[in-house]
Parts: sequence; structure tokens; C-alpha cells
Amino acid sequence: MKDIIKKIKSEYTFFDGAMGTFLQKTGLKDGEAPEELNIIDKELIEEIHLKYLNAGCDILTTNTFGANRLKMTEAKLDVETIIIKAVNCAKNAIKTYKKTNNKDEKYIALDLGPIGQLVEPVGNLKFDDAYEIYKEQILIGEKAGCDLLLFETQLDIYELKAGILAAKENSTLPIFCTMTFDDSGRTVTGTDVKSMVTFLNDFGVDVIGLNCSFGPNEMLPLIRKVLKHSKLPVMVQPNAGLPKIQKSITVYDFRADEFVEIMEEMADMGVRVLGGCCGTDDEYILKLVKRIKNKKIKEIKVNPKTVISSNSQTVVIGEDIKVIGERLNPTGKKRLKHALKTNDIDYVLKEGIKQVDQRADILDINVGLPELNEPEVMVKVIKEIQSILSVPLQIDSANVKALEKGARYYNGKPLLNSVNGKEESLNEILPIVKKYGCCVLGLTLDDSGIPKEAEKRYEIAKKIVNRAVEIGIPKENILIDCLVLTASAQQKEVNETLKTVRLVKENLGVKTVLGVSNVSFGLPNRDLINRTFLAMAINSGLDAPIMNPGSDSMMSIVDAANVLLANDVDSEKYIELYSNIKITDNVQNKNSDIINKSAKINKVDLKEIILKGLQNEVVDLTIELLKEKNPLEIINNEIIPALDIAGERYEKQEIFLPQLIKSAETVNKAFEILKTKILESSDETIEKGTIVLATVKNDIHDIGKNIVKVIIQSYGYNVIDLGKDVEPKKVVKAMIENDVKIVGLSALMTTTVKTMEDTIKLIKKNIPDATILVGGAVLNKEYSDMIGANYYCRSAKDTIERVKEFYK
Repeated sequence: MKDIIKKIKSEYTFFDGAMGTFLQKTGLKDGEAPEELNIIDKELIEEIHLKYLNAGCDILTTNTFGANRLKMTEAKLDVETIIIKAVNCAKNAIKTYKKTNNKDEKYIALDLGPIGQLVEPVGNLKFDDAYEIYKEQILIGEKAGCDLLLFETQLDIYELKAGILAAKENSTLPIFCTMTFDDSGRTVTGTDVKSMVTFLNDFGVDVIGLNCSFGPNEMLPLIRKVLKHSKLPVMVQPNAGLPKIQKSITVYDFRADEFVEIMEEMADMGVRVLGGCCGTDDEYILKLVKRIKNKKIKEIKVNPKTVISSNSQTVVIGEDIKVIGERLNPTGKKRLKHALKTNDIDYVLKEGIKQVDQRADILDINVGLPELNEPEVMVKVIKEIQSILSVPLQIDSANVKALEKGARYYNGKPLLNSVNGKEESLNEILPIVKKYGCCVLGLTLDDSGIPKEAEKRYEIAKKIVNRAVEIGIPKENILIDCLVLTASAQQKEVNETLKTVRLVKENLGVKTVLGVSNVSFGLPNRDLINRTFLAMAINSGLDAPIMNPGSDSMMSIVDAANVLLANDVDSEKYIELYSNIKITDNVQNKNSDIINKSAKINKVDLKEIILKGLQNEVVDLTIELLKEKNPLEIINNEIIPALDIAGERYEKQEIFLPQLIKSAETVNKAFEILKTKILESSDETIEKGTIVLATVKNDIHDIGKNIVKVIIQSYGYNVIDLGKDVEPKKVVKAMIENDVKIVGLSALMTTTVKTMEDTIKLIKKNIPDATILVGGAVLNKEYSDMIGANYYCRSAKDTIERVKEFYK
């Protein structure tokens, strides 16, 4: 295999520039799939590749951005034929180039763009189906002769995980990954740069970075964040600035000289792999190579940290004391056991919500009951929890299959609990940790049980750390649980636990965890014992207690310790939490408002249920409320205000797309009940109006449209969804036949903006007073005005505001 990774470590490496926008300038017909040109005009594709080679690029990207079975079926093309032809075009271009430049080594990257549908729980595409779609492309591409795999312009880190697993399990080719972010600094599904890098750092990929969406100016601050956290080589492929329309043609506002100037700044910061995306061509790459090729590589050293993440939230263990919520473990909890046995997922979710409200940083997830199929239930609970909460999870099981399944289907980088000093455990668990790039919790026990002496427990911890490092698990991904024994039965061993914590911190340099509440088992006034032991453990070096965050006294100790250990800079968080708290009998009741809020969920607070996304509970509560209130009263006083709050939280980045969709879906469950009730009354209507939605002709991407549809429906409006690749005449026909004067049009591809303009013209010709909303990744306010739309909607929230305004 060609060693492109070795090259990247020693010198700057250059990708090519855009393919799609280059094709637009050189003959791509309106609505024509770029991938089809691999067959019908391969000379054009080879010519573009050759231009990039002559400009000095090292890596050609195949013309296969959309060459997956879903998109190609829509375009009536064969995936295998398209990919093989695309790789051959790149090969032929390299062959031609080498006739006069035989010394230069060139590489072919199989371009793997996003599938075009969102993966569950936000969308309908199954994780395993996404895996199979990428697997098919990768197998064809490697057999055809590509040298590396490029996952580019990725919108969803969960979809990307499916693709990377397909690559790792079916190919030996190097893996490059780039994601695309919006102006909020997050992907469409809520992933920020830190969470992206945390997930990818140890997941077995070779190069990570950013591409598309922005020009180099806007991408610069995001790249700084990538470089701050990435242990891997970093690549960047910005657009040539921001798109504009001139005489109905899309152009980009950054000239090649301006582009190269900022790209040089990125190289000086530490970026190793450089290229271009939309709007760039061979001139950009030529000037880029000339400016940067012979510069000295900047070496970057990243301070290793113990980090876990969800898809949208990262927790660094060791910077301050982090609380792992213990309440989602059925041991000693009859109600949770019953919920797990009866598939009462809403109870499980409420327990998770309550702990997050009580400020747990991480949630421990344990579903270990002998009556259950633990691997299956573990996956279900993880997916459900991650659909409504952003906190990272600790996957806790003695069942190896449950740990592996949990790690596979988890969205982000989890903490696996646990491995121990037994050979069987080390051999089974550590490879799972390595494969999925997780953190792991090591328990200081072996075949002889839990040693009484601290020194012996320390030796087990040392063994776990050494074995993990030997197989390539970074030391920062290892945590040690020194194991708390009960003071009632093993009083002397309590101090041995604390001594072990000190030994591990001082000599092994890894982070420590303890299940604090175990110490008080069998004793009265357990909270007193627990909080005293917690303070002692923190003083010994404990980083992350597993505990009940609902204990005010224990959480207060954590808060105070973070001040005294200088983790809470300037006591800022402490002051915020405690400045207005009254002291009663020396106990601070700071969590009372949180507890009361959580209690409302257990009663009849429909707004909270909607905001938390409790779909099963909303049905029962809606039926109950109908005994006291009429449907419209429930809608206007409960549902709509809740949705408005969810929208505001989404705009403020307090919640992200999965949580927003979950709230909308929860409302739709309530609406089904309300509609049935309203059918019994002829003088009321639940639907406030109708809107037509369509992705325009020749565009087969409908992610954004589908999100907007769910949100609009949740507000009680009817949606006529015409789907994707919709002819302008079909849009007009639907509006006239249904007497609808408002329409939302979506486009993702720059090649279909012209089709959107044609659709708008036809609508206005036939329905002059129509209100036209447009949205999509390639659009902005300037585009919207240029093509004659009434409004540009940046998000689903923008869209619903316009719909509400229209139907006032």
C-alpha cells in the first residue's frame, strides 16, 4: 500500500480543488448528476483531474461524492459502474501526467459524501443500513484501485461513525475525515468541533479536518479549535469564499491570491493537508502549492486529556471534579427493575433527565438483569437517552456483548465500565476499547478478588494500564476505580481505598473513579457517611465520583472542593450557585427548585413532557387533560408555548437537533389524540393552515425539508410534502388544487439553484400572490432575493415563524 501517511508526517500534502463547481463551469447540464459524467464524458473528468495534477496536487478525489445506492437509485445509475469508472478516470489522468513527471507519486482518494438521509433517531435511516451503504462503496473503490478513503462534507457524526466502521472492518486503506459546520460552529445535528475531535482522535482514522460551508476566513477560528485538540494530522478544504449570484451564475468571492494567503496562515498554525472545495479550481491549487510546498512543517504537541463525549457535549475529566450519576443502575432499585422488565422507557428517561437537572456530568447506564437480553436493551436505552439528553454516558456492564454493542451504537466517545486484572477480562475488553476509541474504567480486582492492601490494588491498576498501553490505548483513555468497600463490614479497608487512589494518581498519572455510596451500606444515616467519605476521597485525588446527584449535601461538597482546589476559577460557578441560597439547619437546599421541576414531570406538566421528549407519557397526559380542557385550549396554552421554548433553546444552542426533533415528535403524538377528540366536534378545527413543501427538480437531498416538515406539523399545520426532485409544474399544481398560497422550497446542490429560480418564476406566473419560502445549505439572503423568493429561512425555526406570520 502506498504510504501517504508517512508523506503527511514529513511534508505538506495537497488535495485537489472542487469537482462539482468546476463541472458547472465546464459543461455540466442543469439537473445532470455529476457522477454520470464518469460514463458519458470521462474525457472531461480526466481533463479536470489532469489540471489539478499539473497544478501540483498530490491526491486526486474521485468524482463519486454522491455515488451511494440511495442517490444513484434516484438518478437511475449503477453504483459499481460509477465508482469503477470514476477511479479509472483518476488512474488515466495520473498515467498521462506521469509521461512527463514520472518521479512524482500521486494518490487517489475515494470520495464518500453524506448518504443524503439522516440516521436515527433524528432521521429514518438505520445505523446498520448506513454501514452497509458505505461498505458497498468502499469494497468497490478499493477493488478498483483507490489509495485512501475520504469521508467529506459530513453533516452527522453518527453517520460518519457508521462509515468509519464500514471502512475499518472491510478495508485496510487510510481513512481521512472532514466535517462541515454552519455559522453556529456546529454541524446540522449539533456536533461542535471539540466533540468531533474527541470522537475521531482515537477511533482509528488517519487524518481529520474541515471542508466546505465556509471560505478560509470563516473557517480559520474553527481550524484553531481543531488544532488545539487533535492528536492526528489536520486537513482543510475551504470554499473560495461565500457564494454569490451574478447573472444567474453562482460565483465565489475569494480570488486565488486571497485564498492562498489565509491558507498559508493555517499551514503556519499546523495544518498538514491542504486543498480546496466549492469554487476553487486548478489556479487556486497551483498558487497554494507554490506558496506552501517548501515551507517547514510546524510540529504541534497536544496536551493529552481524559475526555469523553456525546455527539454534542464533551466532558474533560481531571480539570475539575465530575459527577457520574448512579441512578440508572437497577441494583437495589425496584422501580427501575420493573421499568426495564416492562419496557417502560419513559421512566428510564425521566431518571436520566432528573440526574441531568441535578447537574450530573455523566450518566452511568446499567441494564444488567438476568431476565433481559442485555445487549439489546443496552442499545435501546443508549439510543433513547441520547435522543433527549446531550450528556456523555458511562456504559456499565459485566456482559462483554453488552459493552461491545453499547460501544458500537453509542453516538460519540463513551466511558466503558469496566475491565479488571483478570486475564480473561483484559483479553476480552481491551480490544473493544481500542476498536471503538473509548475510555475505559479499570477495577482493582483480579482472580483473587479485591486485595485488602492498597499496594496490591495498585499493582493490579498498574497491570491494567500497562496492558492497555501495550495494545495502543492511550494512557489518557484509562481511568481506575480503586473500589470502595463497606465501612460496616471492612472498616480498615476504607482507608486502603483512599491510599490506593493516592498511589494511582501519583505513580500512574491516570484519572480515578469511585462508587462513593458503597461505603455506607448497612449503616444508619448513610448520607453522613457518604459525604464525609467523598470529601476524604477528593482530598486523596478522586476525579469522578459515581454518586447520587440528588444529594444536596454531596453536591455541595463537590462544588466547595472545586473552589478549594482552584478548579472553579475565581469561584465563579460557586458564587452563581450559592449566592442566593438560604442556610437551614446547616444544610443547603440549593437543589430544591430542580427537584420541584423534576417532580412536575411526574405530575401533569405537559410543557415539561414535551420539552423532555417523553413520547409515551404525553399520550396518557393528553388524555387526562382532555377531561378538564378542550383541545384548542391544550394546544394554545400548553403545546405551542412548549414548542416556542424548544425553538428558543435550539437557537441558543441549549439543545440540538435530536432534542428539537424529539420534542416535535412528542407533540405529534399529542396531536393524534387531540385530532380524534376534535372529530367529535364540528365547531372546532385543529389545523391552522396548509403549506406545500418540495425539494426542487434534480435535487435528491431532502434532509432539511424533512426536518422542517416535522417542526411545522408539530405546530398544528398541515403539510403537503411533494418529496424531492419535484418538477416546477407539480409544485404549482399542488398549490392550485389544494388552494394553498404558501410554499417552502429546498435545495442543497449549487447546480439546482437555477431550478429553484425556475420553480419560483412558474409559481408567481400562476399564483401571483403566493408566499415563497426557500432554504438549504447553498442558499443565503442574497441568493433568495436574486431568485425571487419572498423569504430566506435559515432554519426550521425561521420557517415556522414565517408560516405563523402568514396565517395570522
